[in-house]
Amino acid sequence: MKILVLTKRQYMGKDLLKDRFGRFRELPLALARLGHDVVGLTLSYRPREEGSFMDFAEPAGSAVRWHSFNAIQAVVPRVGRFARRAVELATEFKPDIVWAGSDAYHVVFGAWLGKRVGARSVIDLYDNFEAFRASRLPPVLPLFRRAVRQVDGVTCFSKRLADHILIKYQRTHPTTVVENGVVKETFRPLDRQECRRRLNLPDHAQILGTAGALHQSRDVQSLFQAFRLLVDSGNEVHLALAGPRGPDVKIPTGPRVHDLGVLRHEEVPVFINALDLAVICYRQSKQGQYSFPQKAYEIMACRAPLIAAAVGTMIELLKNYPTCLYEPENPASLAAAARLQLRKKLIIARDIPSWLDSGRQLESFLEQVVDLR
Repeated sequence: MKILVLTKRQYMGKDLLKDRFGRFRELPLALARLGHDVVGLTLSYRPREEGSFMDFAEPAGSAVRWHSFNAIQAVVPRVGRFARRAVELATEFKPDIVWAGSDAYHVVFGAWLGKRVGARSVIDLYDNFEAFRASRLPPVLPLFRRAVRQVDGVTCFSKRLADHILIKYQRTHPTTVVENGVVKETFRPLDRQECRRRLNLPDHAQILGTAGALHQSRDVQSLFQAFRLLVDSGNEVHLALAGPRGPDVKIPTGPRVHDLGVLRHEEVPVFINALDLAVICYRQSKQGQYSFPQKAYEIMACRAPLIAAAVGTMIELLKNYPTCLYEPENPASLAAAARLQLRKKLIIARDIPSWLDSGRQLESFLEQVVDLR
């Protein structure tokens, strides 16, 4: 198949091309490794180097050619230029499938572009895009809802979100789940003491922590308050933090708090393996209701103990491990779950998909959509 991928360049706090990160980088690469001709078109909402870039898969040597454009240059919007160039590239490439995602704008444009060039349109939902602030601008939501309802295929990152899509948008065309994978060569068990030395963490302390967006929307304040409850109750625990933080978040300080800032993606498994307990924070919200934190699979692949807010897909994922769940936005519940897991160190036994595994799922679905009558 010839597959044209449309996505924004920055998502989940990373840059698709610079950081070589995430769903919209890994799944196209997996399709290329499976023998398909894949071209990517990405729009940057921040000033970045424009042009064509080759992203090679390891170890197979397959590649995806990315074409990157900036949405704004010198405060002047250039979305029209992007649209024209997308039509030119798609007309020249003649894709069988346009696979578009990352936000409501790319969903709407991808659905339109597929019809424009005579290709099947498949959109990808890795989150509840209606909850995104940028989706609230008129007339984005009506166009988004119509696109979701009418496109040839929809891929979702979780069953919970797929079920929601089928009911809310009354879809009759194919819809499937393609889970996120992990880079198993990177996310794997490592020696804890060596990881702590690499990150300058205390060798023999009991450490809980989290890596990811430290934002109010993720309810990290409950983690900070739970840590204080543990300390006040006489627990000798330390707190380790890593990731971008919002301006409204006040990071705690003190000799037992270790703020590592923003880590490179390849350092995240080192951080996870350095912990006695990894914490997945989330708030009960429209976005959290359908969430599937990527870090959950990364932590499980490292075989590190974890606890998570009982929000979204984590409820189903940890249904056989109820002591690993805590009540969201409840510091006392988080502290109680942490206290228990620090003692038990329960490991979640689950088979974690690689990105190539997820790529095979996507390949099978796209072939089904191409063959639609």
